[in-house]
Amino acid sequence: MTSPFPQGQNPGGAAAASRRGPVGLPTPPKGWPIGSYPTYAEAQKAVDYLSDEQFPVEQVTIVGVDLMQVERVTGRLSWPKVLGGGVITGAWLGIFIGLVLGFFSPNPWASLITGVVAGVIFGLITSAVPYAMARGTRDFSSTMQLVAGRYDVLCDPQSAEKARDMLARLKI
Repeated sequence: MTSPFPQGQNPGGAAAASRRGPVGLPTPPKGWPIGSYPTYAEAQKAVDYLSDEQFPVEQVTIVGVDLMQVERVTGRLSWPKVLGGGVITGAWLGIFIGLVLGFFSPNPWASLITGVVAGVIFGLITSAVPYAMARGTRDFSSTMQLVAGRYDVLCDPQSAEKARDMLARLKI
């Protein structure tokens, strides 16, 4: 199945973009609606069905409509959690840096220990300073997600009726 993104807007990379021409500024999607689905998976299934039926899917676009930014609260933050997270993150960074430096050092264990200690200190600082500056205005952790209320499948006008008829036979 080809990309559901309009020409020149494929996030898949430069190789894909160079085959279709230069990447332009984002433009609103064009086409006639041939289907509307509550989930992206269902919209993707519809386009996959069209592809399986030999429909020219390069004329099709999936559009997320009624976009919402959703922040899901995952827990309460406290100084022990913030500092503990900083130590763990810094230790992983320090292990990585210590291993890389260990390749060029006559004493790789010293490089590893130095990297871990420096990483822990760096992790403590980079986690404690922003938390302290927030002064209790954001004492929770969360994840952000962009979701759509529905997903419309659009098609070029010259083939929209055929595509709509084909999707009418699809059982989702």
